[in-house]
Amino acid sequence: MDISSDFLRRIARAAAAETLPRFRSQSAVTNKLSAGFDPVTEADKQAELAIRSVIEAEFPDHGILGEEHGISNAGSRHVWVIDPIDGTRAFISGVPVWGTLVGLTEDGEAVAGMMSQPFTGELFYANGSGAHYEGPGGPRKLATRKTMSLSQATLFTTSPGLFRDEKRGNYDRLESMVQLARYGTDCYAFAMLAAGSVDVVVDPGLQPYDIVGLIPIIEKAGGVITTFDGGPAEKGGDVVAAATPELHEAAMKALRG
Repeated sequence: MDISSDFLRRIARAAAAETLPRFRSQSAVTNKLSAGFDPVTEADKQAELAIRSVIEAEFPDHGILGEEHGISNAGSRHVWVIDPIDGTRAFISGVPVWGTLVGLTEDGEAVAGMMSQPFTGELFYANGSGAHYEGPGGPRKLATRKTMSLSQATLFTTSPGLFRDEKRGNYDRLESMVQLARYGTDCYAFAMLAAGSVDVVVDPGLQPYDIVGLIPIIEKAGGVITTFDGGPAEKGGDVVAAATPELHEAAMKALRG
């Protein structure tokens, strides 16, 4: 099914009404883990509720999977997957590289998605009309760069520290092969790949709500996104995205060791 750009904008506005007033406000942070640190804020919880309300009013028969409030209507062919604030660590640090991720799956395949960064006034989205950007500089179609070689590529990952055991060695090999490596930015790195500013993004251990909203944006912009072994990324896991099929294959080869 096709999802209108206006509906995606409505979701973005509803989420922004909850996140923006709380950004850089020194609001309370709760740790989800008994060991380690996985922060959640009132902005995460309230933004997801606002997004759910918009979806439920428009598509009452659809399922919804959210990071903060779980799943409803799990048996539906159509399931919306929500991360109200992807990059909560950036959010609580006052750094504007977090984003709201919302994606729609149809029979398990991601068919539409959006990433909204309300502080910078940016919206990246994909639906039946392709991949689009709205924000500073005006609206435009998204398109990946045509980089073919790792030696000419810019690589992003959230942190090399997320790669464990032999995966760390494989990641280090990949990093040694690229022109430029940078860290951080969570969902924003994937959006920049679709926008033609980044060539490869790798992140291990993702959940579905970390990536479903980004898959259609990258694919409709001309990129390739899979798990490290080439499987579909809708269920999360270790994910690699690249600007071209050739670059994607080269990155997967390096990550396989």
